[in-house]
Amino acid sequence: MNAFVHVIRRELNLAFRQQLDSLMVLAFFVLAIVLFPFGVGPEPNILARIAPGIIWVAALLAAMLSLERLFQTDYEDGSLELLALSPLPLEMIVLAKVVTHWLTTGLPLIVAAPVMAVMLNMNTDGMAMLILVLVLGTPSLSLIGAIGAALILGSRRGGVLLSLLILPLFIPVLIFGVSAIDGALNGLTVKPQLLILSGFFLASLALCPWASAAAIRQSLE
Repeated sequence: MNAFVHVIRRELNLAFRQQLDSLMVLAFFVLAIVLFPFGVGPEPNILARIAPGIIWVAALLAAMLSLERLFQTDYEDGSLELLALSPLPLEMIVLAKVVTHWLTTGLPLIVAAPVMAVMLNMNTDGMAMLILVLVLGTPSLSLIGAIGAALILGSRRGGVLLSLLILPLFIPVLIFGVSAIDGALNGLTVKPQLLILSGFFLASLALCPWASAAAIRQSLE
């Protein structure tokens, strides 16, 4: 457990030294949402209706921005090979990197989301549900994205390939996340959507570190 916490501290220290990456993710999230009213018009009712979808799509794309470098930097300088040879299982190292990615990208997006929702005139009845589904959904995005980031190690045009690999896997999280917020805004039951999002998270937590570690071992051979 101490080794796992040590890896998280190492990743957080590296992330704080490169704060520009996290700021760029947050800036992209804000700018992407700000641009939507210019495209669809300033009508408050229209913006309120599509606000959940706008926020989720922007969060999904913003989280994907930093996924390419999840393992790439350590792969290029040889640190990843040393981490793979450490006593801590590679699956736990992957999980530590995913936790750090969520803390530096997913968590700031969750904090900024209610402000963006107010800007889009979303009803305050859905604010709590917005935060809840982002808390359930964004870790799944980081976990699934780790598989794509591991698969593109050493490849050219990794960013494009990463998008093609993981965007289809993000779609279920997007659908049920938006559906839960719409249900809360319309007074409908949201238990099925929350259970499905929780199931996605638990399945991702169990399977994605293992799959990512297998892809990393293949890249290091």
